[in-house]
Amino acid sequence: MTRRRIRRAVPLCVLSAGLLAGLLPCATSVAHAQTGTARPRAERGPSGDEVAQGPGLPTGRLRADASLSDVAGLSAGDVWAVGQQEAWDFWRNRGVITHWDGSSWSEVPIRGDATGAGHLRSVAAASPREVWVVGDGHDGLPYLAKGSADGFDRVGVPRLRTGDWLGGIAASSGRVAAVGSRDGQAFLLSSGGAGKGAAWKTGQGPGGALYGVALAGKSDGWAVGDSGDGPLAMRLTGGGWKRADLPRIRGGFLRDVYAESRKRAVAIGGVYRDGKISPLVLDWDGRRWKRATPPERHAELYGVTGDGEGVFWIAGYDPAHAADGFLLRYDGSRWTRLRGQKSGADRKVRLQAVTHTGELTMAVGHVLDGKERYTDLVERFGPPHALAAQ
Repeated sequence: MTRRRIRRAVPLCVLSAGLLAGLLPCATSVAHAQTGTARPRAERGPSGDEVAQGPGLPTGRLRADASLSDVAGLSAGDVWAVGQQEAWDFWRNRGVITHWDGSSWSEVPIRGDATGAGHLRSVAAASPREVWVVGDGHDGLPYLAKGSADGFDRVGVPRLRTGDWLGGIAASSGRVAAVGSRDGQAFLLSSGGAGKGAAWKTGQGPGGALYGVALAGKSDGWAVGDSGDGPLAMRLTGGGWKRADLPRIRGGFLRDVYAESRKRAVAIGGVYRDGKISPLVLDWDGRRWKRATPPERHAELYGVTGDGEGVFWIAGYDPAHAADGFLLRYDGSRWTRLRGQKSGADRKVRLQAVTHTGELTMAVGHVLDGKERYTDLVERFGPPHALAAQ
């Protein structure tokens, strides 16, 4: 997921996408997300079982130039999204945490912090009472906070220092991991507990930066990014984080990863060549990473999720259909395109992140209009019969 302040830690993918330093998401609040008063545009793939659940709408409560960077769902009535508003104003820019309860969105505050959060890039939910977010702090340090629907508190980590950059976070019962960069090298921050006295560990990998991380239990997971000249992946095992072997792909980078189990994971990103970005999808089969071939040749891919049963959803941007929300559904062999309704002429829709729970697939991002103004956006997809329940 992407959108940051220009610096070495900022991935090539962010700069390539034209998402400026500390401003807008690349790639990941509301009053009401539309509950389906309009008929969806039924664009079906071979499976024919998922359509847009009405027009994509903003959350409704964010100020001007707002964008959502990441989303995580525990159930169809417990979904979290983070991002920023006033993105073009460095002094007024403010990170936002927003929660969907099944019928409406509400912004959740961060308590007792005079400095405040800047752009929040990533969110992870281990349980309804343990939700984590990371991003930028206005005090120059990375911003890490933990909370629930009652509110969030900033978590102080003495091991963090000015110049560190955090781009992704993952959490499961008993472990939390955040990734980014430090001094031009991949950077990992982890803890085995959620309490105030939890001990934090840091580690550095090879040159480059990490943007996405996923856990598949206490002692297994993946972190992905780029090394400056190709994709980078590190694997968590009982012995700690170690660099993994990947296909050699010049100009390649990885933005996000979803770990279904120790034997299955999907990582997504792109390949930058001659000023253009083509999609990159890598599939882990328990032994090695293999390159998969999505149907789009020039789409930009930002976020990935899965259902734990072999199906994955990938959020992004298709320049050939710039005004449509764009998802890919992948089951390991077959690809299905999912599109939202057009947002209007001279507009671009970028879906930065996606989550799937039950029959709900929810993607978040932004709409960019012809005057370079941003509006946060939520798109929902699901089976046609779900419309009857709305």
